Amino acid sequence: MQIILVSRARKVPKTLDLADRRLRWRLLGIAAAAVLGCAGLGAGVALAMASPRSRALGEIDHLRQQVKQQDGQLADMRKDAQRQLDALAVKLGQLQAQSTRLNALGERLAQAGKLDNGEFDFDQPPPVGGVEDVSGGGYMLPQALGASIDQLASQFDTQQAQLSALQSLLLNARIDSNLKPAGMPVAGGYISSYFGVRPDPFNGRMARHTGLDIAVPFGTPVHAVAEGMVTYAGVRSGYGKVVEIDHGNGYMTRYAHNSRLLVHPGERVRVGQAISDAGSTGRSTGSHVHFEVWYKGRVVNPLAYVRNHR
Repeated sequence: MQIILVSRARKVPKTLDLADRRLRWRLLGIAAAAVLGCAGLGAGVALAMASPRSRALGEIDHLRQQVKQQDGQLADMRKDAQRQLDALAVKLGQLQAQSTRLNALGERLAQAGKLDNGEFDFDQPPPVGGVEDVSGGGYMLPQALGASIDQLASQFDTQQAQLSALQSLLLNARIDSNLKPAGMPVAGGYISSYFGVRPDPFNGRMARHTGLDIAVPFGTPVHAVAEGMVTYAGVRSGYGKVVEIDHGNGYMTRYAHNSRLLVHPGERVRVGQAISDAGSTGRSTGSHVHFEVWYKGRVVNPLAYVRNHR
């Protein structure tokens, strides 16, 4: 079998003889190459069409993993928030109960003192006012909620102590005044740091200060503010040289940072007796007296007691 190829560019036609073995192998190779080329082209087109879908499926799977991880983090955050809310709820419940007790005590005091009706309305907040000083050029940042609740609880403790003292006065409670702390433990001086939360003078961190610091010259006599028995006279960590007096009615007073101690454990002291000399021992930045008042095993604000006069 022969194939005759006629071309316009060539005047002489070209004859292909299929009986020639070499020619048949050459045509077969060309045909195979054409088939393979078409197959490769089809596979490339198929891959090109399938690749975006595969990438999209992979991205979707990755997003699902991220969503799952974020769900876990959100669940942990919800648990932490719930624990914090539970703790705040407990604190608020305690403050509400304490507020109720204070209101009841206030009503009893108003009745015992025969005060005019409406003079003290414990169901209404006390009126306040005044000109605000905005010279600072901005607003102060609010304190953290937990710190505000703790501060409110401390204020309630102070109010309760003051109301209890007033109740004792109005109801003619017979308490031996010599056994109850009253007045300043030193003559002169000034209060350099109050009871409550303050910046630590050594590291600047917020810390609770459990007493009053009264600045006085070195060696100033320190006096007992109530009659009692000396239960400790020595050195304590942070307090330096310290004297502790038990007054026998639930009260205990502590006098710290002394330069010299004048009493010993087991000694009975009288009101106004000198028990030590002021100094700056222990964790102190200068000569002063650190004065604490404890009532039934709990430290209380000494301010109401130092302002009281026997």
